[in-house]
Parts: sequence; C-alpha cells; structure tokens
Amino acid sequence: MASDPHPAPDASPTRQFWLMKSEPDEASIDHLKAAGTLPWTGVRNYQARNFMRDLMRLGDGVLFYHSSCPEPGIAGLAEVCSAAYPDATQFDPDSPYFDPKSTREQPRWLHVDVRFVRKTRLLSLADMKRDPALSEMRTLAPGNRLSITPVSAAEWAHLQRVLG
Repeated sequence: MASDPHPAPDASPTRQFWLMKSEPDEASIDHLKAAGTLPWTGVRNYQARNFMRDLMRLGDGVLFYHSSCPEPGIAGLAEVCSAAYPDATQFDPDSPYFDPKSTREQPRWLHVDVRFVRKTRLLSLADMKRDPALSEMRTLAPGNRLSITPVSAAEWAHLQRVLG
C-alpha cells in the first residue's frame, strides 16, 4: 500500500504551528488551493520576518487566516514547504511592498512558501474569541497586529477537532 504523500496535519513533538494572515483579495485559501503552493510575500514586520527566518521549518503546520475582510477567520490549513528566502517584492518599485533601503546583497525581507493542505469551514474570529480553549492564543491577545503568530501544539490539536 502506498503511503499518503499529504498526510493529515498532526501535532508531532518536532513540528511547530503558525497562524498566518492574508487578505483574501490578495491571497485566499481558494487561491492557494488553485496554485498548490504560494510564496508568503509582503511581510513587512520584523518580528513576523524573524519567525519565518529563525523558527519556521519545512512541514510546520499553518492555519490559513483571512483578515481585513467582512468575516475574518481561519479558512483552511497549509504547511510550510520552503526555507526562508528573499522576498522579491521588496526590490520591485511598482510593488506596494517595495523597500528602497533593501538591496539584493542585503535583503531586509524574507518569506517562505506555503503548500495547500485543505480548506475548512470558516472559523470566525468571533467564534475563536468565544472558545475557552483558545483564551491564550497569541493572535487573540489585545493589541496583536502581527500577520504571523505561533500556535501552541494544544491549540493546534484543539483546532483540528473544531475544524473537523
């Protein structure tokens, strides 16, 4: 029997988990499903960049979160499928993510690629906030504006059950 090339995401002790926000007009879970893999470009926050550069590893689980839309929330699952590498949008003067202080020799901004795992029902931000098991979730902390936040193994496991 052949092994599944896309095993179900689980909470193994070596795997880390992330919530990554994207505006669905720019990159939605449907865009990711159609493409299979997308570069996570446009991150312009040093802490989020450092998560990608220093902590993300191949196979890490991703909660794909739609933000800045009428109903924000988790829309699907993905996984990290590349190491961090320079984000080309920082060098493009026509890009909204252009950074004139960044050079190809010393890029300031990095990104990873993410691979589609599956679309889920939308778990709204309001539902997440009402869930006691998510009360410590970093993305739900007052004042949090990061586009990438770590997710604990317990939160990941709980969300796998909630998302079905």
